[in-house]
Amino acid sequence: MNYSREFFKGIWKENPVLVLMLGMCPSLATTGNGSNALGMGLATTFVLACSNLVISSIRKIVPGKIRIPCYIVVIAAFVTVVDLLMQAYTGSLYKALGIFIPLIVVNCIVLGRAEAFASKHGLVESFLDGAGMGCGFTLALVLIGLIREFLSAGTLFNIHIAENYPVTFAVMGQAPGGFIVMGFILAGMNFLNMRKAKKEGGNFVNPVDMDCRHCMICRLPEDEK
Repeated sequence: MNYSREFFKGIWKENPVLVLMLGMCPSLATTGNGSNALGMGLATTFVLACSNLVISSIRKIVPGKIRIPCYIVVIAAFVTVVDLLMQAYTGSLYKALGIFIPLIVVNCIVLGRAEAFASKHGLVESFLDGAGMGCGFTLALVLIGLIREFLSAGTLFNIHIAENYPVTFAVMGQAPGGFIVMGFILAGMNFLNMRKAKKEGGNFVNPVDMDCRHCMICRLPEDEK
């Protein structure tokens, strides 16, 4: 097992937001500025890594027919820990993120990694997969958030970078701004991937195992029905 690959795949090749296109709701709603994006990303990373670890450890004793409810209970426990800690120590960030902290329970990235990876692999691999996917999610959110924040207010992490910033793009502080920024980032990533593939003498195509047709989360194996 290549441990470094399991961690770094979530940063670029299988980035949950920019490649797998998962978790779009928090990616658009919590990236109005870099601080909110960072807080949301770190909270999700904690839940991803810890839930993957626990689910991997119980995967052999959980019956297949009730595995999804069991996974959700595990995820909800860690989300509750994050929710209470943020409420106690980061009050302003907690209020800014609002309902999106409890909604980590139903974030398709978290449940998707539990079903697709943690339920089939060992403890170390599952932890690294969750941590890597969480870091990739965090980096994507922070990048989108900083671009939107700078274009809308001339600040980065609420620090004024351009004191006499002459233009404010109000749309960047709203959900449509998230779509616009994400579209440009995706275009840039596709350009780099196609350029790399062309240099290697081939054509860039997304891995075939990353589309919905290969997801088993909604189906039980034939012998479990």
